[in-house]
Amino acid sequence: MSMRTDYCGELRKENIGQSVEICGWTNRRRDHGGVIFLDMRDKRGIVQVVINPDNNDFALAETIRNEFVLKITGEVIARADNLINPKLDTGEIEIVANKIEILNTSKPVPFQIDAVDTSEEVRLKYRYLDLRTNVMQQRMRLRSKVTHFMREFMDNNDFLDIETPFLTKATPEGARDYLVPSRTYPGEFFALPQSPQLFKQLLMMSGFERYYQIVKCFRDEDLRADRQPEFTQLDVETSFMSEGEIMSMMEEMTRGLFKEVIEVDLGDKFPTITYNDAMSTYGVDRPDMRIPMKLVCVNEIMKGVDFNVFSGPASADDSRVAALKIPGGASISRKDIDKYTKYVSIYGAKGLAYIKLNEEGPASPILKFLGDDVTNQIIEMTDAKTGDIIFFGADKIKIVNEALGNLREQIAKDLDLYTCKWAPIWVIDFPMFDQNEDGSLSAIHHPFTAPSVDAKTLEATAATALSRAYDLVINGSEVGGGSIRIHQVEMQQTVLKLLGISDEEAKDKFGFLLDALEYGCPPHGGMAFGLDRLVMIMTGSDSIRDVIAFPKTQTAACLLTSAPAAVPNKVLRELSVKVSLPEKDS
Repeated sequence: MSMRTDYCGELRKENIGQSVEICGWTNRRRDHGGVIFLDMRDKRGIVQVVINPDNNDFALAETIRNEFVLKITGEVIARADNLINPKLDTGEIEIVANKIEILNTSKPVPFQIDAVDTSEEVRLKYRYLDLRTNVMQQRMRLRSKVTHFMREFMDNNDFLDIETPFLTKATPEGARDYLVPSRTYPGEFFALPQSPQLFKQLLMMSGFERYYQIVKCFRDEDLRADRQPEFTQLDVETSFMSEGEIMSMMEEMTRGLFKEVIEVDLGDKFPTITYNDAMSTYGVDRPDMRIPMKLVCVNEIMKGVDFNVFSGPASADDSRVAALKIPGGASISRKDIDKYTKYVSIYGAKGLAYIKLNEEGPASPILKFLGDDVTNQIIEMTDAKTGDIIFFGADKIKIVNEALGNLREQIAKDLDLYTCKWAPIWVIDFPMFDQNEDGSLSAIHHPFTAPSVDAKTLEATAATALSRAYDLVINGSEVGGGSIRIHQVEMQQTVLKLLGISDEEAKDKFGFLLDALEYGCPPHGGMAFGLDRLVMIMTGSDSIRDVIAFPKTQTAACLLTSAPAAVPNKVLRELSVKVSLPEKDS
């Protein structure tokens, strides 16, 4: 039998005259002229409780402090017109307490619940208190609605929810593995999965045809606001479907998810852009299409200028000179230009040249090197108008793209240059490989992604071959990515060989996969959605830590439990593990 008859946040004027029992926390306690007011909070909201001096429990009420857990029995009454609180859903009523029961007391809390100025360090240390705040309660509820919708969509489309192992074998997927020592096999280790990639492919080989899982994954890598050492994804794999069919289905799910959970219409059909066009035009492979600014290649007109900072990169095959026009940017101060110059240096840029288009004409320290003709051509090519500013990047292609691509996003945020609130886009035609400085190749996605050519052509054109991969980007964040997988052993062996993985190493790391590919593997593909990042975007949060119940810090530590932590030597000996710490600098 429930201890309550009603939730605090659900009481309305329709309940006036009713006797109710509520349970929850004391959000605030106030004394006014001998009358005590309590703001009582539960998972549905807040209601005001009035305790009059003639109440038998008045002396008990005087001992109540914030975050005490209470049960209140009382009558719902209407507030006086001049005391109605329009900020509360329960603002038209209050409860006159008849009986008060303290279910538990609380020490003075380290921060006021719902205080906006609490540091993240304190919030994470006392996460159980932070999770009581209205904003965190709402975020966790929305996250639950997201996973519920995903499961329902997958179930309705004949996908089977199948769990895959957490203790598995280390495989190269682009980040370091978290290793787990084996007590029963001394000196050997399990690895926590970076993704269920190989297992879900094996499930396709097992004939299930449609699999999904909302699953934890683990990566031991340097962290950012949108990265965690453990994260959650919706993992999907299906047989006998093309990339177009998979993308269409996942788009349908995404569109329905946004409509159902946050009442946002993402449109009828998501646009697509090739990887090369995204990099050339926006500098990144996850373009934020809310931002109208584009990178304009000015190589040809810069080749002949008497300014090696521009003419050098403009003439080199591995470099580029690009211009980025900022509408209304002529108002950007010298101080802010210096700030942006420092910002692009993070990405390797050596400087940030610019031209301001003032009322009296173009102004810039570089005009004397460009001349009037080139300056006018640049203004025409970028369609710049009076009041705009044009920034330039001139360096290796990778540096220019990263510097101007990220600068574009930062300035759009600073100046609020967005043209819409939501902008999804598919990025397709990714290269199969990245070429390293030493000439070796590494997989752009993972080594099980199918190329768009046959094995023989792939060997001959490895550096330029395209993959059958696709990413879904919303508002400049990659929320999901996938590909058609390799389903023939010869192609898989070719890809591993191109990645510099010997036959012996391939057999050691992927022998079970290579064997399985020889037993009638169907064509298959799939996708994974980053659940944390998706919820972050849907709630308008700045970090995925804000949408995870118990996240790690940016240094992969848990302030709540003080993990990671040392373990007794006895435990290490049982695991055949010896710790050798690096020497500290004297």
